[in-house]
Amino acid sequence: MEKGHLALTYRNLKPGEFITFGTYPQSVDGKKLAIKWRVLQNSGSELFVLSEYILDCKRYHGKNADLKWRDSMEMTWHDCDLREWLNDVFYNAAFSDAEKQFIKTTHCTDNGEGCPDTEDKVFLLSAAEIKDLSEIHGKDLRRAVGTDFAKTKRPDGCSLYVYDKTNKDNYLIRDGEEVGCSWWWLRTQGNKPSRAFFVGTDCSIRSYGNNSIDGYGVRPALKMNLSR
Repeated sequence: MEKGHLALTYRNLKPGEFITFGTYPQSVDGKKLAIKWRVLQNSGSELFVLSEYILDCKRYHGKNADLKWRDSMEMTWHDCDLREWLNDVFYNAAFSDAEKQFIKTTHCTDNGEGCPDTEDKVFLLSAAEIKDLSEIHGKDLRRAVGTDFAKTKRPDGCSLYVYDKTNKDNYLIRDGEEVGCSWWWLRTQGNKPSRAFFVGTDCSIRSYGNNSIDGYGVRPALKMNLSR
């Protein structure tokens, strides 16, 4: 579809509606499928979207398969491996050259104490953003499940934690089946320099995720330019 026509179509979207944009592996065998995005905000010239599903499982920082959760180190969003991965590996794997023309460079604040603002094509939501957006969309925005691909063991040792206990608030119904939710990273540094915020049980926002934890998921966000 021609870019101008597509931008015109996107301008009519309302918060809470969905689009598909880009592709990423989502099945156990790594088959690439269209990424489903939830519209968070639409100014008419800019679309702010969040992946509806947890698309992958990564540490906030650290690539070594032997890393344990206690091996976390002081690290800002600006310098962490997850930010680098989102803006390089994920960005290039998920979007064609034509799709990249839509993606804005976003000025990201609320990255945590001691972390400068960043300029990102793809990013994680901050702790402040998820709180503010929950006022608009409800706390269900925080409840997410991973794709089958995200749940498979990654080469770096990561494997998405899936809730399997008795609290029904930590499940979603997908295609008629009850599916356990998973936790996902936020970009804001946590209550220690070696930790990061994440979304946890009961839609809670937690500040104590050791940044080397190998069981939390990645739910990318981005902003799209609709002015052209």
